[in-house]
Order: sequence, then C-alpha cells, then structure tokens
Amino acid sequence: MIFGLPALLGFLPMVLYIILSFKGKDMLTVVLLCVLLGAALTGQDLLSVGNALNAALGSFMGLIGFIILMGAGLGHLLTKVGVAQNIVHLVVTKTGVKNKTQAMLATMFSSVLLVSMLGSMAGSNAILAPIIIPIVASFGITPNTLGVLLHGAGATGLLLGPFVPSVVTTMSLTGISYGSYLLHVGLPVSALIWISTFIVAQKTQKKYEGVESYSDKDSAGGEFTPDAVTNRATAVFGIAMLLLIIYGIVMKAGASYALTVMFAVAFVTGLSAGVSVTDILKLLVEGASKMFWLFILFVLYDPFLNFVTESGAFDAIAGLLNPLIDMGGAPVFMVAATLVGIFGVSGAAVAQEKVLYDLFLPMSEALGLPAHLWSLVLLVGSQITFFAYPTGDMVGQMGLARSKDLKSMIKNGLIITALSIAYVIIRAVLYQFL
Repeated sequence: MIFGLPALLGFLPMVLYIILSFKGKDMLTVVLLCVLLGAALTGQDLLSVGNALNAALGSFMGLIGFIILMGAGLGHLLTKVGVAQNIVHLVVTKTGVKNKTQAMLATMFSSVLLVSMLGSMAGSNAILAPIIIPIVASFGITPNTLGVLLHGAGATGLLLGPFVPSVVTTMSLTGISYGSYLLHVGLPVSALIWISTFIVAQKTQKKYEGVESYSDKDSAGGEFTPDAVTNRATAVFGIAMLLLIIYGIVMKAGASYALTVMFAVAFVTGLSAGVSVTDILKLLVEGASKMFWLFILFVLYDPFLNFVTESGAFDAIAGLLNPLIDMGGAPVFMVAATLVGIFGVSGAAVAQEKVLYDLFLPMSEALGLPAHLWSLVLLVGSQITFFAYPTGDMVGQMGLARSKDLKSMIKNGLIITALSIAYVIIRAVLYQFL
C-alpha cells in the first residue's frame, strides 16, 4: 500500500464496486474505475498496469470472458440455421402439450435445454420467447406467468450445463468434478429453483387469468416448420454435443475444453446445414461481437482483483473474521460467506464468484472445507443474487414475456433465495456427514 496505509484500505476499490453496482451504473465503467483506484493504492506505474492487462488476457477471467464470447457466437449460428428454433419446436411437439400445466412444463424444459447448451439465459430465452408465446397464449397462459417461468427455468439451465460459464468457473476454482458438482450443488439447487418457479407460476396464473392476457399482436406468428436441412443440422448438433460432453467428462477436461466444444459444434453443425467455413466464422464473429464488451469487462476484472490482493486487504479481513470462524467453525463460515455473496456483492455472476473466492479462500483452506461444500457456497453466493434483487436479469426475462408484473417476479425470487439459503444452512449443519 502507498504511504504505508492500512491494508484494509485496499478494499476501497471493492467498496466502490459494490456501491456503484447496486446503483445500477455501467459495469464496464465501474470496473475500469476500480482498476485505476487499485493501481493507485498499490503504487502501480504505467508499465506495471500494462503488464497486468497483458497477464489478464491469459488469465482465468480472460478465459471465461472468451467462453462467453464464443457462446454468443454459437447461439447466433444456431439461430441463423434454425437449430435453436427447432429444438424448441421438437420439445413442444414431441411432448404432446394438451393443457396449461403441460405448456408450462414444456416452456421450462425448453428454456433449461437452450440455456444449458448456449450458456446464456438472456440470449437463449430471447430465442425461445417469440416461438413459445403463441403456444402458451393459445392455452390462456398470462404474460405474468411466462415471465416467472422464463426467469426460473433459465436460471436452472445456468446451473446444469457443463460448459455454462458459472459451472465452468465453479469447477475450475474448486477442482470439483462435474459429477460431484451435479450431485452436491447443481441438481439440488436447480430442483429448489424449479419447484418454486413452477408453484409460483401456477399461483400467478390463477391470480391473473382473465385479468391479464396476450394481445392478438403478441399471439400472432411464431410458427416454425423445420425442413430437412434444419432437421439434419439439429441431429448433428445434438450428437456432436453429446459425444463431446461424454468425452470431456471421461477425460476430466478443464475449462478451456469448452472452447474446443463450441468451435467443433459450430463447424459440424454449420457444415451440415450447408454453410461454408467462411460464413460459419462470420456468424461466430457477428454473434460474439454483441458480447465483446463483456469480454473486456472480464479482462479488467483480473487486475482489479489482483490489485486488491496485492494490497493485503484479503489477508487483513481474514484475520478479522478468524475469531468468528474459530468460534463457529465450518458451518458458520459457510452460512456467513454465502450471505455475504448474495447480499454483499453484486455484478456479473461469474466475476462475483471470483470475488467471493478470493475473499474467503484463506478461511476455506484453513478450515479444510470439502470442495463440494466450498462449491456450494460459491455458486449460491454468486448466482442467487439476481433472485434476491430486481436485477437486469429479472427485468429482462419479464420483458421477453411481454409482462409488466414485477411483483410476481420478486415473489418467486425471494422464495428461491430463502430456499437456497436454507439448503446451505442444512448442508452446513450436516457438513461432517454429507
């Protein structure tokens, strides 16, 4: 720290980050300011800042940012060749939807499937919404209900896909296997989100049926009829994804394998749809360009967090919290760290998880917390924030559903938040046995 300032003042960039994030300021601007403040506090010169940015391009955060870029590119390609739309079409037609309940379940399943494969809730549900709205409208499902369904189901997909950024981040930070992740973290938390979403959606439907409804304009269109080329490309996509996922699990592939999968799937799917190699690359770049700001954001996160670490702030806060942890042990640590993550840190979920990891890693290691429980803390502490508050994710899904009912969205979010915290508490109490 410059001028021998106390190490705790190294948290000033983090405090700035939290305050401005909760105020809804532009995240790219916020993180850039935090980098500059961190550099100033730790006495960085122009050369060291440049070196930090150079290192960031090859860092874990840079990798996750590039995975997000490629996910957006792949999603754009699948949309252009009709594979994404065909997946929704197949789910709806093959499940034989005949009533409101089945339509809700088909909507949820479609969202989970798309999000878990494409790695983006906003992008995947943006593909799903115009296809599914005419279908749910024909059963009298309200926009209020669909908003709840898209938010909850989309979040479930973010916890399950092996190449979704949040899952890749959790496994990479903790070293946990995908199977163990699903057993102890992904599936239990997803089940809570799914159950709450379905129940709240049912109650929302009963409350607003006959009061709110889709207009003729909202209900119009949305018909999708796949041709032979689209069906072939969809089959190739499905087989390629399945084989590559199995291979990755067997070989215990790391985070970077996600890039191999995305490139491989993009090319075999595109070629099977009659798209040239040049056009496949153009579509990938076109889709990725929409998320390039997020890549820059993740690159900037690396020096931001490294400067805080260099200041000694994380070590200082660990020293202050040690008496509390010593008194309550691992259970108290798990609950406290999760609550800090949900209510004390905001921003992009993956970056939020890295902040939580850097903040509490020394205490987790000192307590010898098992990897699967550490993974649970990190995931719930970072992913449940957008249920606890009316964030952009929540409002965005509400908008895709053509709904204006924020109250129902918040209601489901608070129930999911409470259930997730309760699950962490239960696992914390039983951590020696499970």
